Amino acid sequence: MNVSRQSTEGEADPARGPRARTRRLMLETATRLMQSGATPSVSEVAEAAEVSRATAYRYFPSQAALVHAVVDEALGPILTRTCDRSKAEDRVDDLFRTSLPRIEEFEATFKAALKLSLDQWARRQAGSLGDEPQFTRGHRIDLLQDALAPLRETLPEDHYLRLAQALSLIYGVEALVVLKDIWGLDPARVQSVTRWAASALVRAAVEAGAGPEV
Repeated sequence: MNVSRQSTEGEADPARGPRARTRRLMLETATRLMQSGATPSVSEVAEAAEVSRATAYRYFPSQAALVHAVVDEALGPILTRTCDRSKAEDRVDDLFRTSLPRIEEFEATFKAALKLSLDQWARRQAGSLGDEPQFTRGHRIDLLQDALAPLRETLPEDHYLRLAQALSLIYGVEALVVLKDIWGLDPARVQSVTRWAASALVRAAVEAGAGPEV
């Protein structure tokens, strides 16, 4: 599945040239800062990368845009993975099996992004967010719906969406927050529990749905 990333249209070769190098420098700097536990602003990344603020804001006009780009980089192969399995349960298991090691590797980055989302929520509740662009998180919706594609025509729409929504509770860095930080599980056990839960949810949805899975 290919999940869209920021557009690079307008550049003959987005991987080359001074503009691409500057953008890459900022992304690498932001990733380093986020992997250390920070949720940097565009200005902070510009300072750390020794790039002018004016230049930095041309590439990333807001903190939300910057963090979104770093998250896309951290997700990496998860966004471009493909699966040739025909059964939804196998496709979902493959998604969890291949994604969780990458999520674990960039745990600090994803937690920094989660922190930004929670911080914006708190400021919105307090009426102090202003016109700051909202940081949105939606890749898991596309990834899970792609994995569940074989059930799109066999489950009632509300059952299909309920299954995708239930799976979203255990797919992502939030699973590490609960299973690793609260329960103290190691990575192997985190993967075992989440894969078991995902398979159980898919089987339960299929059994409760209108007919057998195809």
